[in-house]
Amino acid sequence: MTAAAGAPKARTVDMKLEVVVIPVSDVDRAKRFYGSLGWRLDADFAAGDWRVIQFTPPGSPCSVIFGSNVTAAAQGSAQGLYLIVSDIEAARADLLARGVAVGEVFHGAGDVHAGTDEPYLSGTRRVSGADPARSSYGSFASFKDPDGNGWLFQEITARLPGRVDASDTTFTSSTELAAALRRAAAAHGEHEKRTGGKHDENWPDWYADYIVKEQAGRELPT
Repeated sequence: MTAAAGAPKARTVDMKLEVVVIPVSDVDRAKRFYGSLGWRLDADFAAGDWRVIQFTPPGSPCSVIFGSNVTAAAQGSAQGLYLIVSDIEAARADLLARGVAVGEVFHGAGDVHAGTDEPYLSGTRRVSGADPARSSYGSFASFKDPDGNGWLFQEITARLPGRVDASDTTFTSSTELAAALRRAAAAHGEHEKRTGGKHDENWPDWYADYIVKEQAGRELPT
């Protein structure tokens, strides 16, 4: 027996990715490093020859854990760990100020280039500097922990459709919200030009609509 056409589908069970395990050789050294990033220390538990430490990046719903007898993976084998930021220059500057070695901001040219030492970036030639159009998903910067586990900043300011709940608009910092307001202001300036340059008394509503739709990946107002 088949379900009737148009019958509502049962909601799937939420499956929230909350922990990523990273392999390290020196637990205390790794703890100092991830603490120096400004990440929140959630746990440091030990029992016998077992120890687990958990850190959470600012604004992230997902945490990382490492420790003794936590994973059999080879140290430094975790690669392609993405940290999504709304302002890549600010994120990079913050880590540099903390004494962390972060590579230059770059964008991809799209042509094949297998020479990168980071396999998750193979197939893309790096070009120095942020994406010229500063397009969302287009700018990167990388760094490694003391064991060689590879992290990558990626700048995302507008999500592609379907990437977030259309009814959910959240910001993890005042900097992120300010950046969204600046983009809305620039777009609204173009909107006023198209409407004859007349001051729009309803600009707060326009801003709000723009910001919500941008974050949800929906069509933006013009």
